[in-house]
Amino acid sequence: MLIKIINPNTTWAMTRRIGDCARAVAAAGTEISAVSPSMGPASIESHYDEALSVPGLLEEVERGEGEGADGYVIACFGDPGLDAARELASGPVVGIAEAAMHAASFLGRGFSVVTTLGRTRGRAWDLAAHYGFADRCRGVRACEVPVLELDEPGSGARELITAECRAALVEDQADVIVLGCAGMADLAAEISSVLGVPVIDGVAAATKMAESLVALGLRTSTWGEFAPPPAKQYVGLLSEFAVL
Repeated sequence: MLIKIINPNTTWAMTRRIGDCARAVAAAGTEISAVSPSMGPASIESHYDEALSVPGLLEEVERGEGEGADGYVIACFGDPGLDAARELASGPVVGIAEAAMHAASFLGRGFSVVTTLGRTRGRAWDLAAHYGFADRCRGVRACEVPVLELDEPGSGARELITAECRAALVEDQADVIVLGCAGMADLAAEISSVLGVPVIDGVAAATKMAESLVALGLRTSTWGEFAPPPAKQYVGLLSEFAVL
């Protein structure tokens, strides 16, 4: 089984870390291919970044179809391009926010999301409502550490994220913590050990969900909305994305 994990930003150091976290939970016999697109933003921290990450992401889905990918994970907590990717892919496509919130719902009455910048909190709230978890999401908290500084020595990111997770337990009355950035994937086990509660990394959760759907022989329905996009011409910079 081949699961292709697409980090929609172009920072390969983060992509390699995401791939390592996915491989750590993947079943024996599952091959993980972790990639970044050939075009797009270095990090995704705004609606503008998110919108411009989608063409490169879809290009990687199309490439994955030629590579024989059985399923896909979109490794950005905004789940950019998820619906469009489902129109292109022959196998299931899972977003990390979607997977993490579903997993959290199995483990407690309510969860809080701890993310990077405050300006991204609205997107997390929107997704919680979109996925049906508005009544389960107790809070969305930001540690105010930019994505590209999560691994920088001296940023204090680990301490800041852990402190926000602890505050979510006390102030939000959350039972479960969802880490709101793929760049935090390697922190889940450490923070869970410190706080003694489930801390969910969406990369790991999405990898296992994609694996499970493939193993069950399930894929996105093409009966209606997620049927392949209709053929038409695209012009300008997007001419190569035309479905003909």
